[in-house]
Amino acid sequence: MHQPPSRPGPPRPTKSSGDGAEAKPRSDATGAAELAAAERLQKLIAAAGVCSRRRAEELLRQGRVSLNGSPARLGDRADPRQDRILIDGRPLGQRPAPLTLLLNKPVGVLSTCHDPQGRPTVLDLLPAELRRGQGLHPVGRLDADSRGALLLSNDGTLTLRLTHPRYGHSRTYRVWVQGRPTPQTLRHWAAGVPLEGRASQPVQVRLIGQGPDRSWLELVMREGRYRQIRRTADQLGHPVLDLQRVAIGPILLTDLAEGGWRMLRVDEGLGQEWSPPPQRF
Repeated sequence: MHQPPSRPGPPRPTKSSGDGAEAKPRSDATGAAELAAAERLQKLIAAAGVCSRRRAEELLRQGRVSLNGSPARLGDRADPRQDRILIDGRPLGQRPAPLTLLLNKPVGVLSTCHDPQGRPTVLDLLPAELRRGQGLHPVGRLDADSRGALLLSNDGTLTLRLTHPRYGHSRTYRVWVQGRPTPQTLRHWAAGVPLEGRASQPVQVRLIGQGPDRSWLELVMREGRYRQIRRTADQLGHPVLDLQRVAIGPILLTDLAEGGWRMLRVDEGLGQEWSPPPQRF
């Protein structure tokens, strides 16, 4: 049976622009373009330099983000050119210029932006003009008991690439351990020592030198579980005496003074699929 042509229904209500004014009706083509331009809120927050993408997801779960006057949820998308995004009631600021620093973190300094107990953090090592307004945050972690290379960035995309396990970027450490590990123990370590019932990825291990009661090792790892080197060393009977990270992918600590920092150059491999260092035994 032939159906009569349907009549167009009433126009769909448009979304508020955020200041009470009604937005103009959009064509289907315009709506599709705006949908393509929209990005997930956690990505926008990280790109604005507020915090890491993972931290932004926590803010969304805690209900601290609103979108056009309504509570935002994880998975919501927005276009900062037309949508009003608030964090704790404050507008999401403009995206600062991308900035990434290499810091030589000393022992006793926390890899965080703020510590409620008032302990020193990596941001305390920076001048005031970089501590505030730039959105810098640590890329990954380095234990308070450890020292060496740590990246600080306001680039959310870079932070994701350097911290997400699927990218598997290498990190190189120089470690003093107690005692003199045997070749068999080092081979065991290189094969990957399970921790708490979970398998560990293989590790490149090289013996640099030994003293009467201690040994100096170089480790190259593509995994970053909580205090992994220290826990593995304890399990093998050779506790860590000193741990220094000397490289993150192709970025070398070299002679950067402890507590010092420098801006990274554009030719230092940021954003590339970093290849692992040569195998060493």
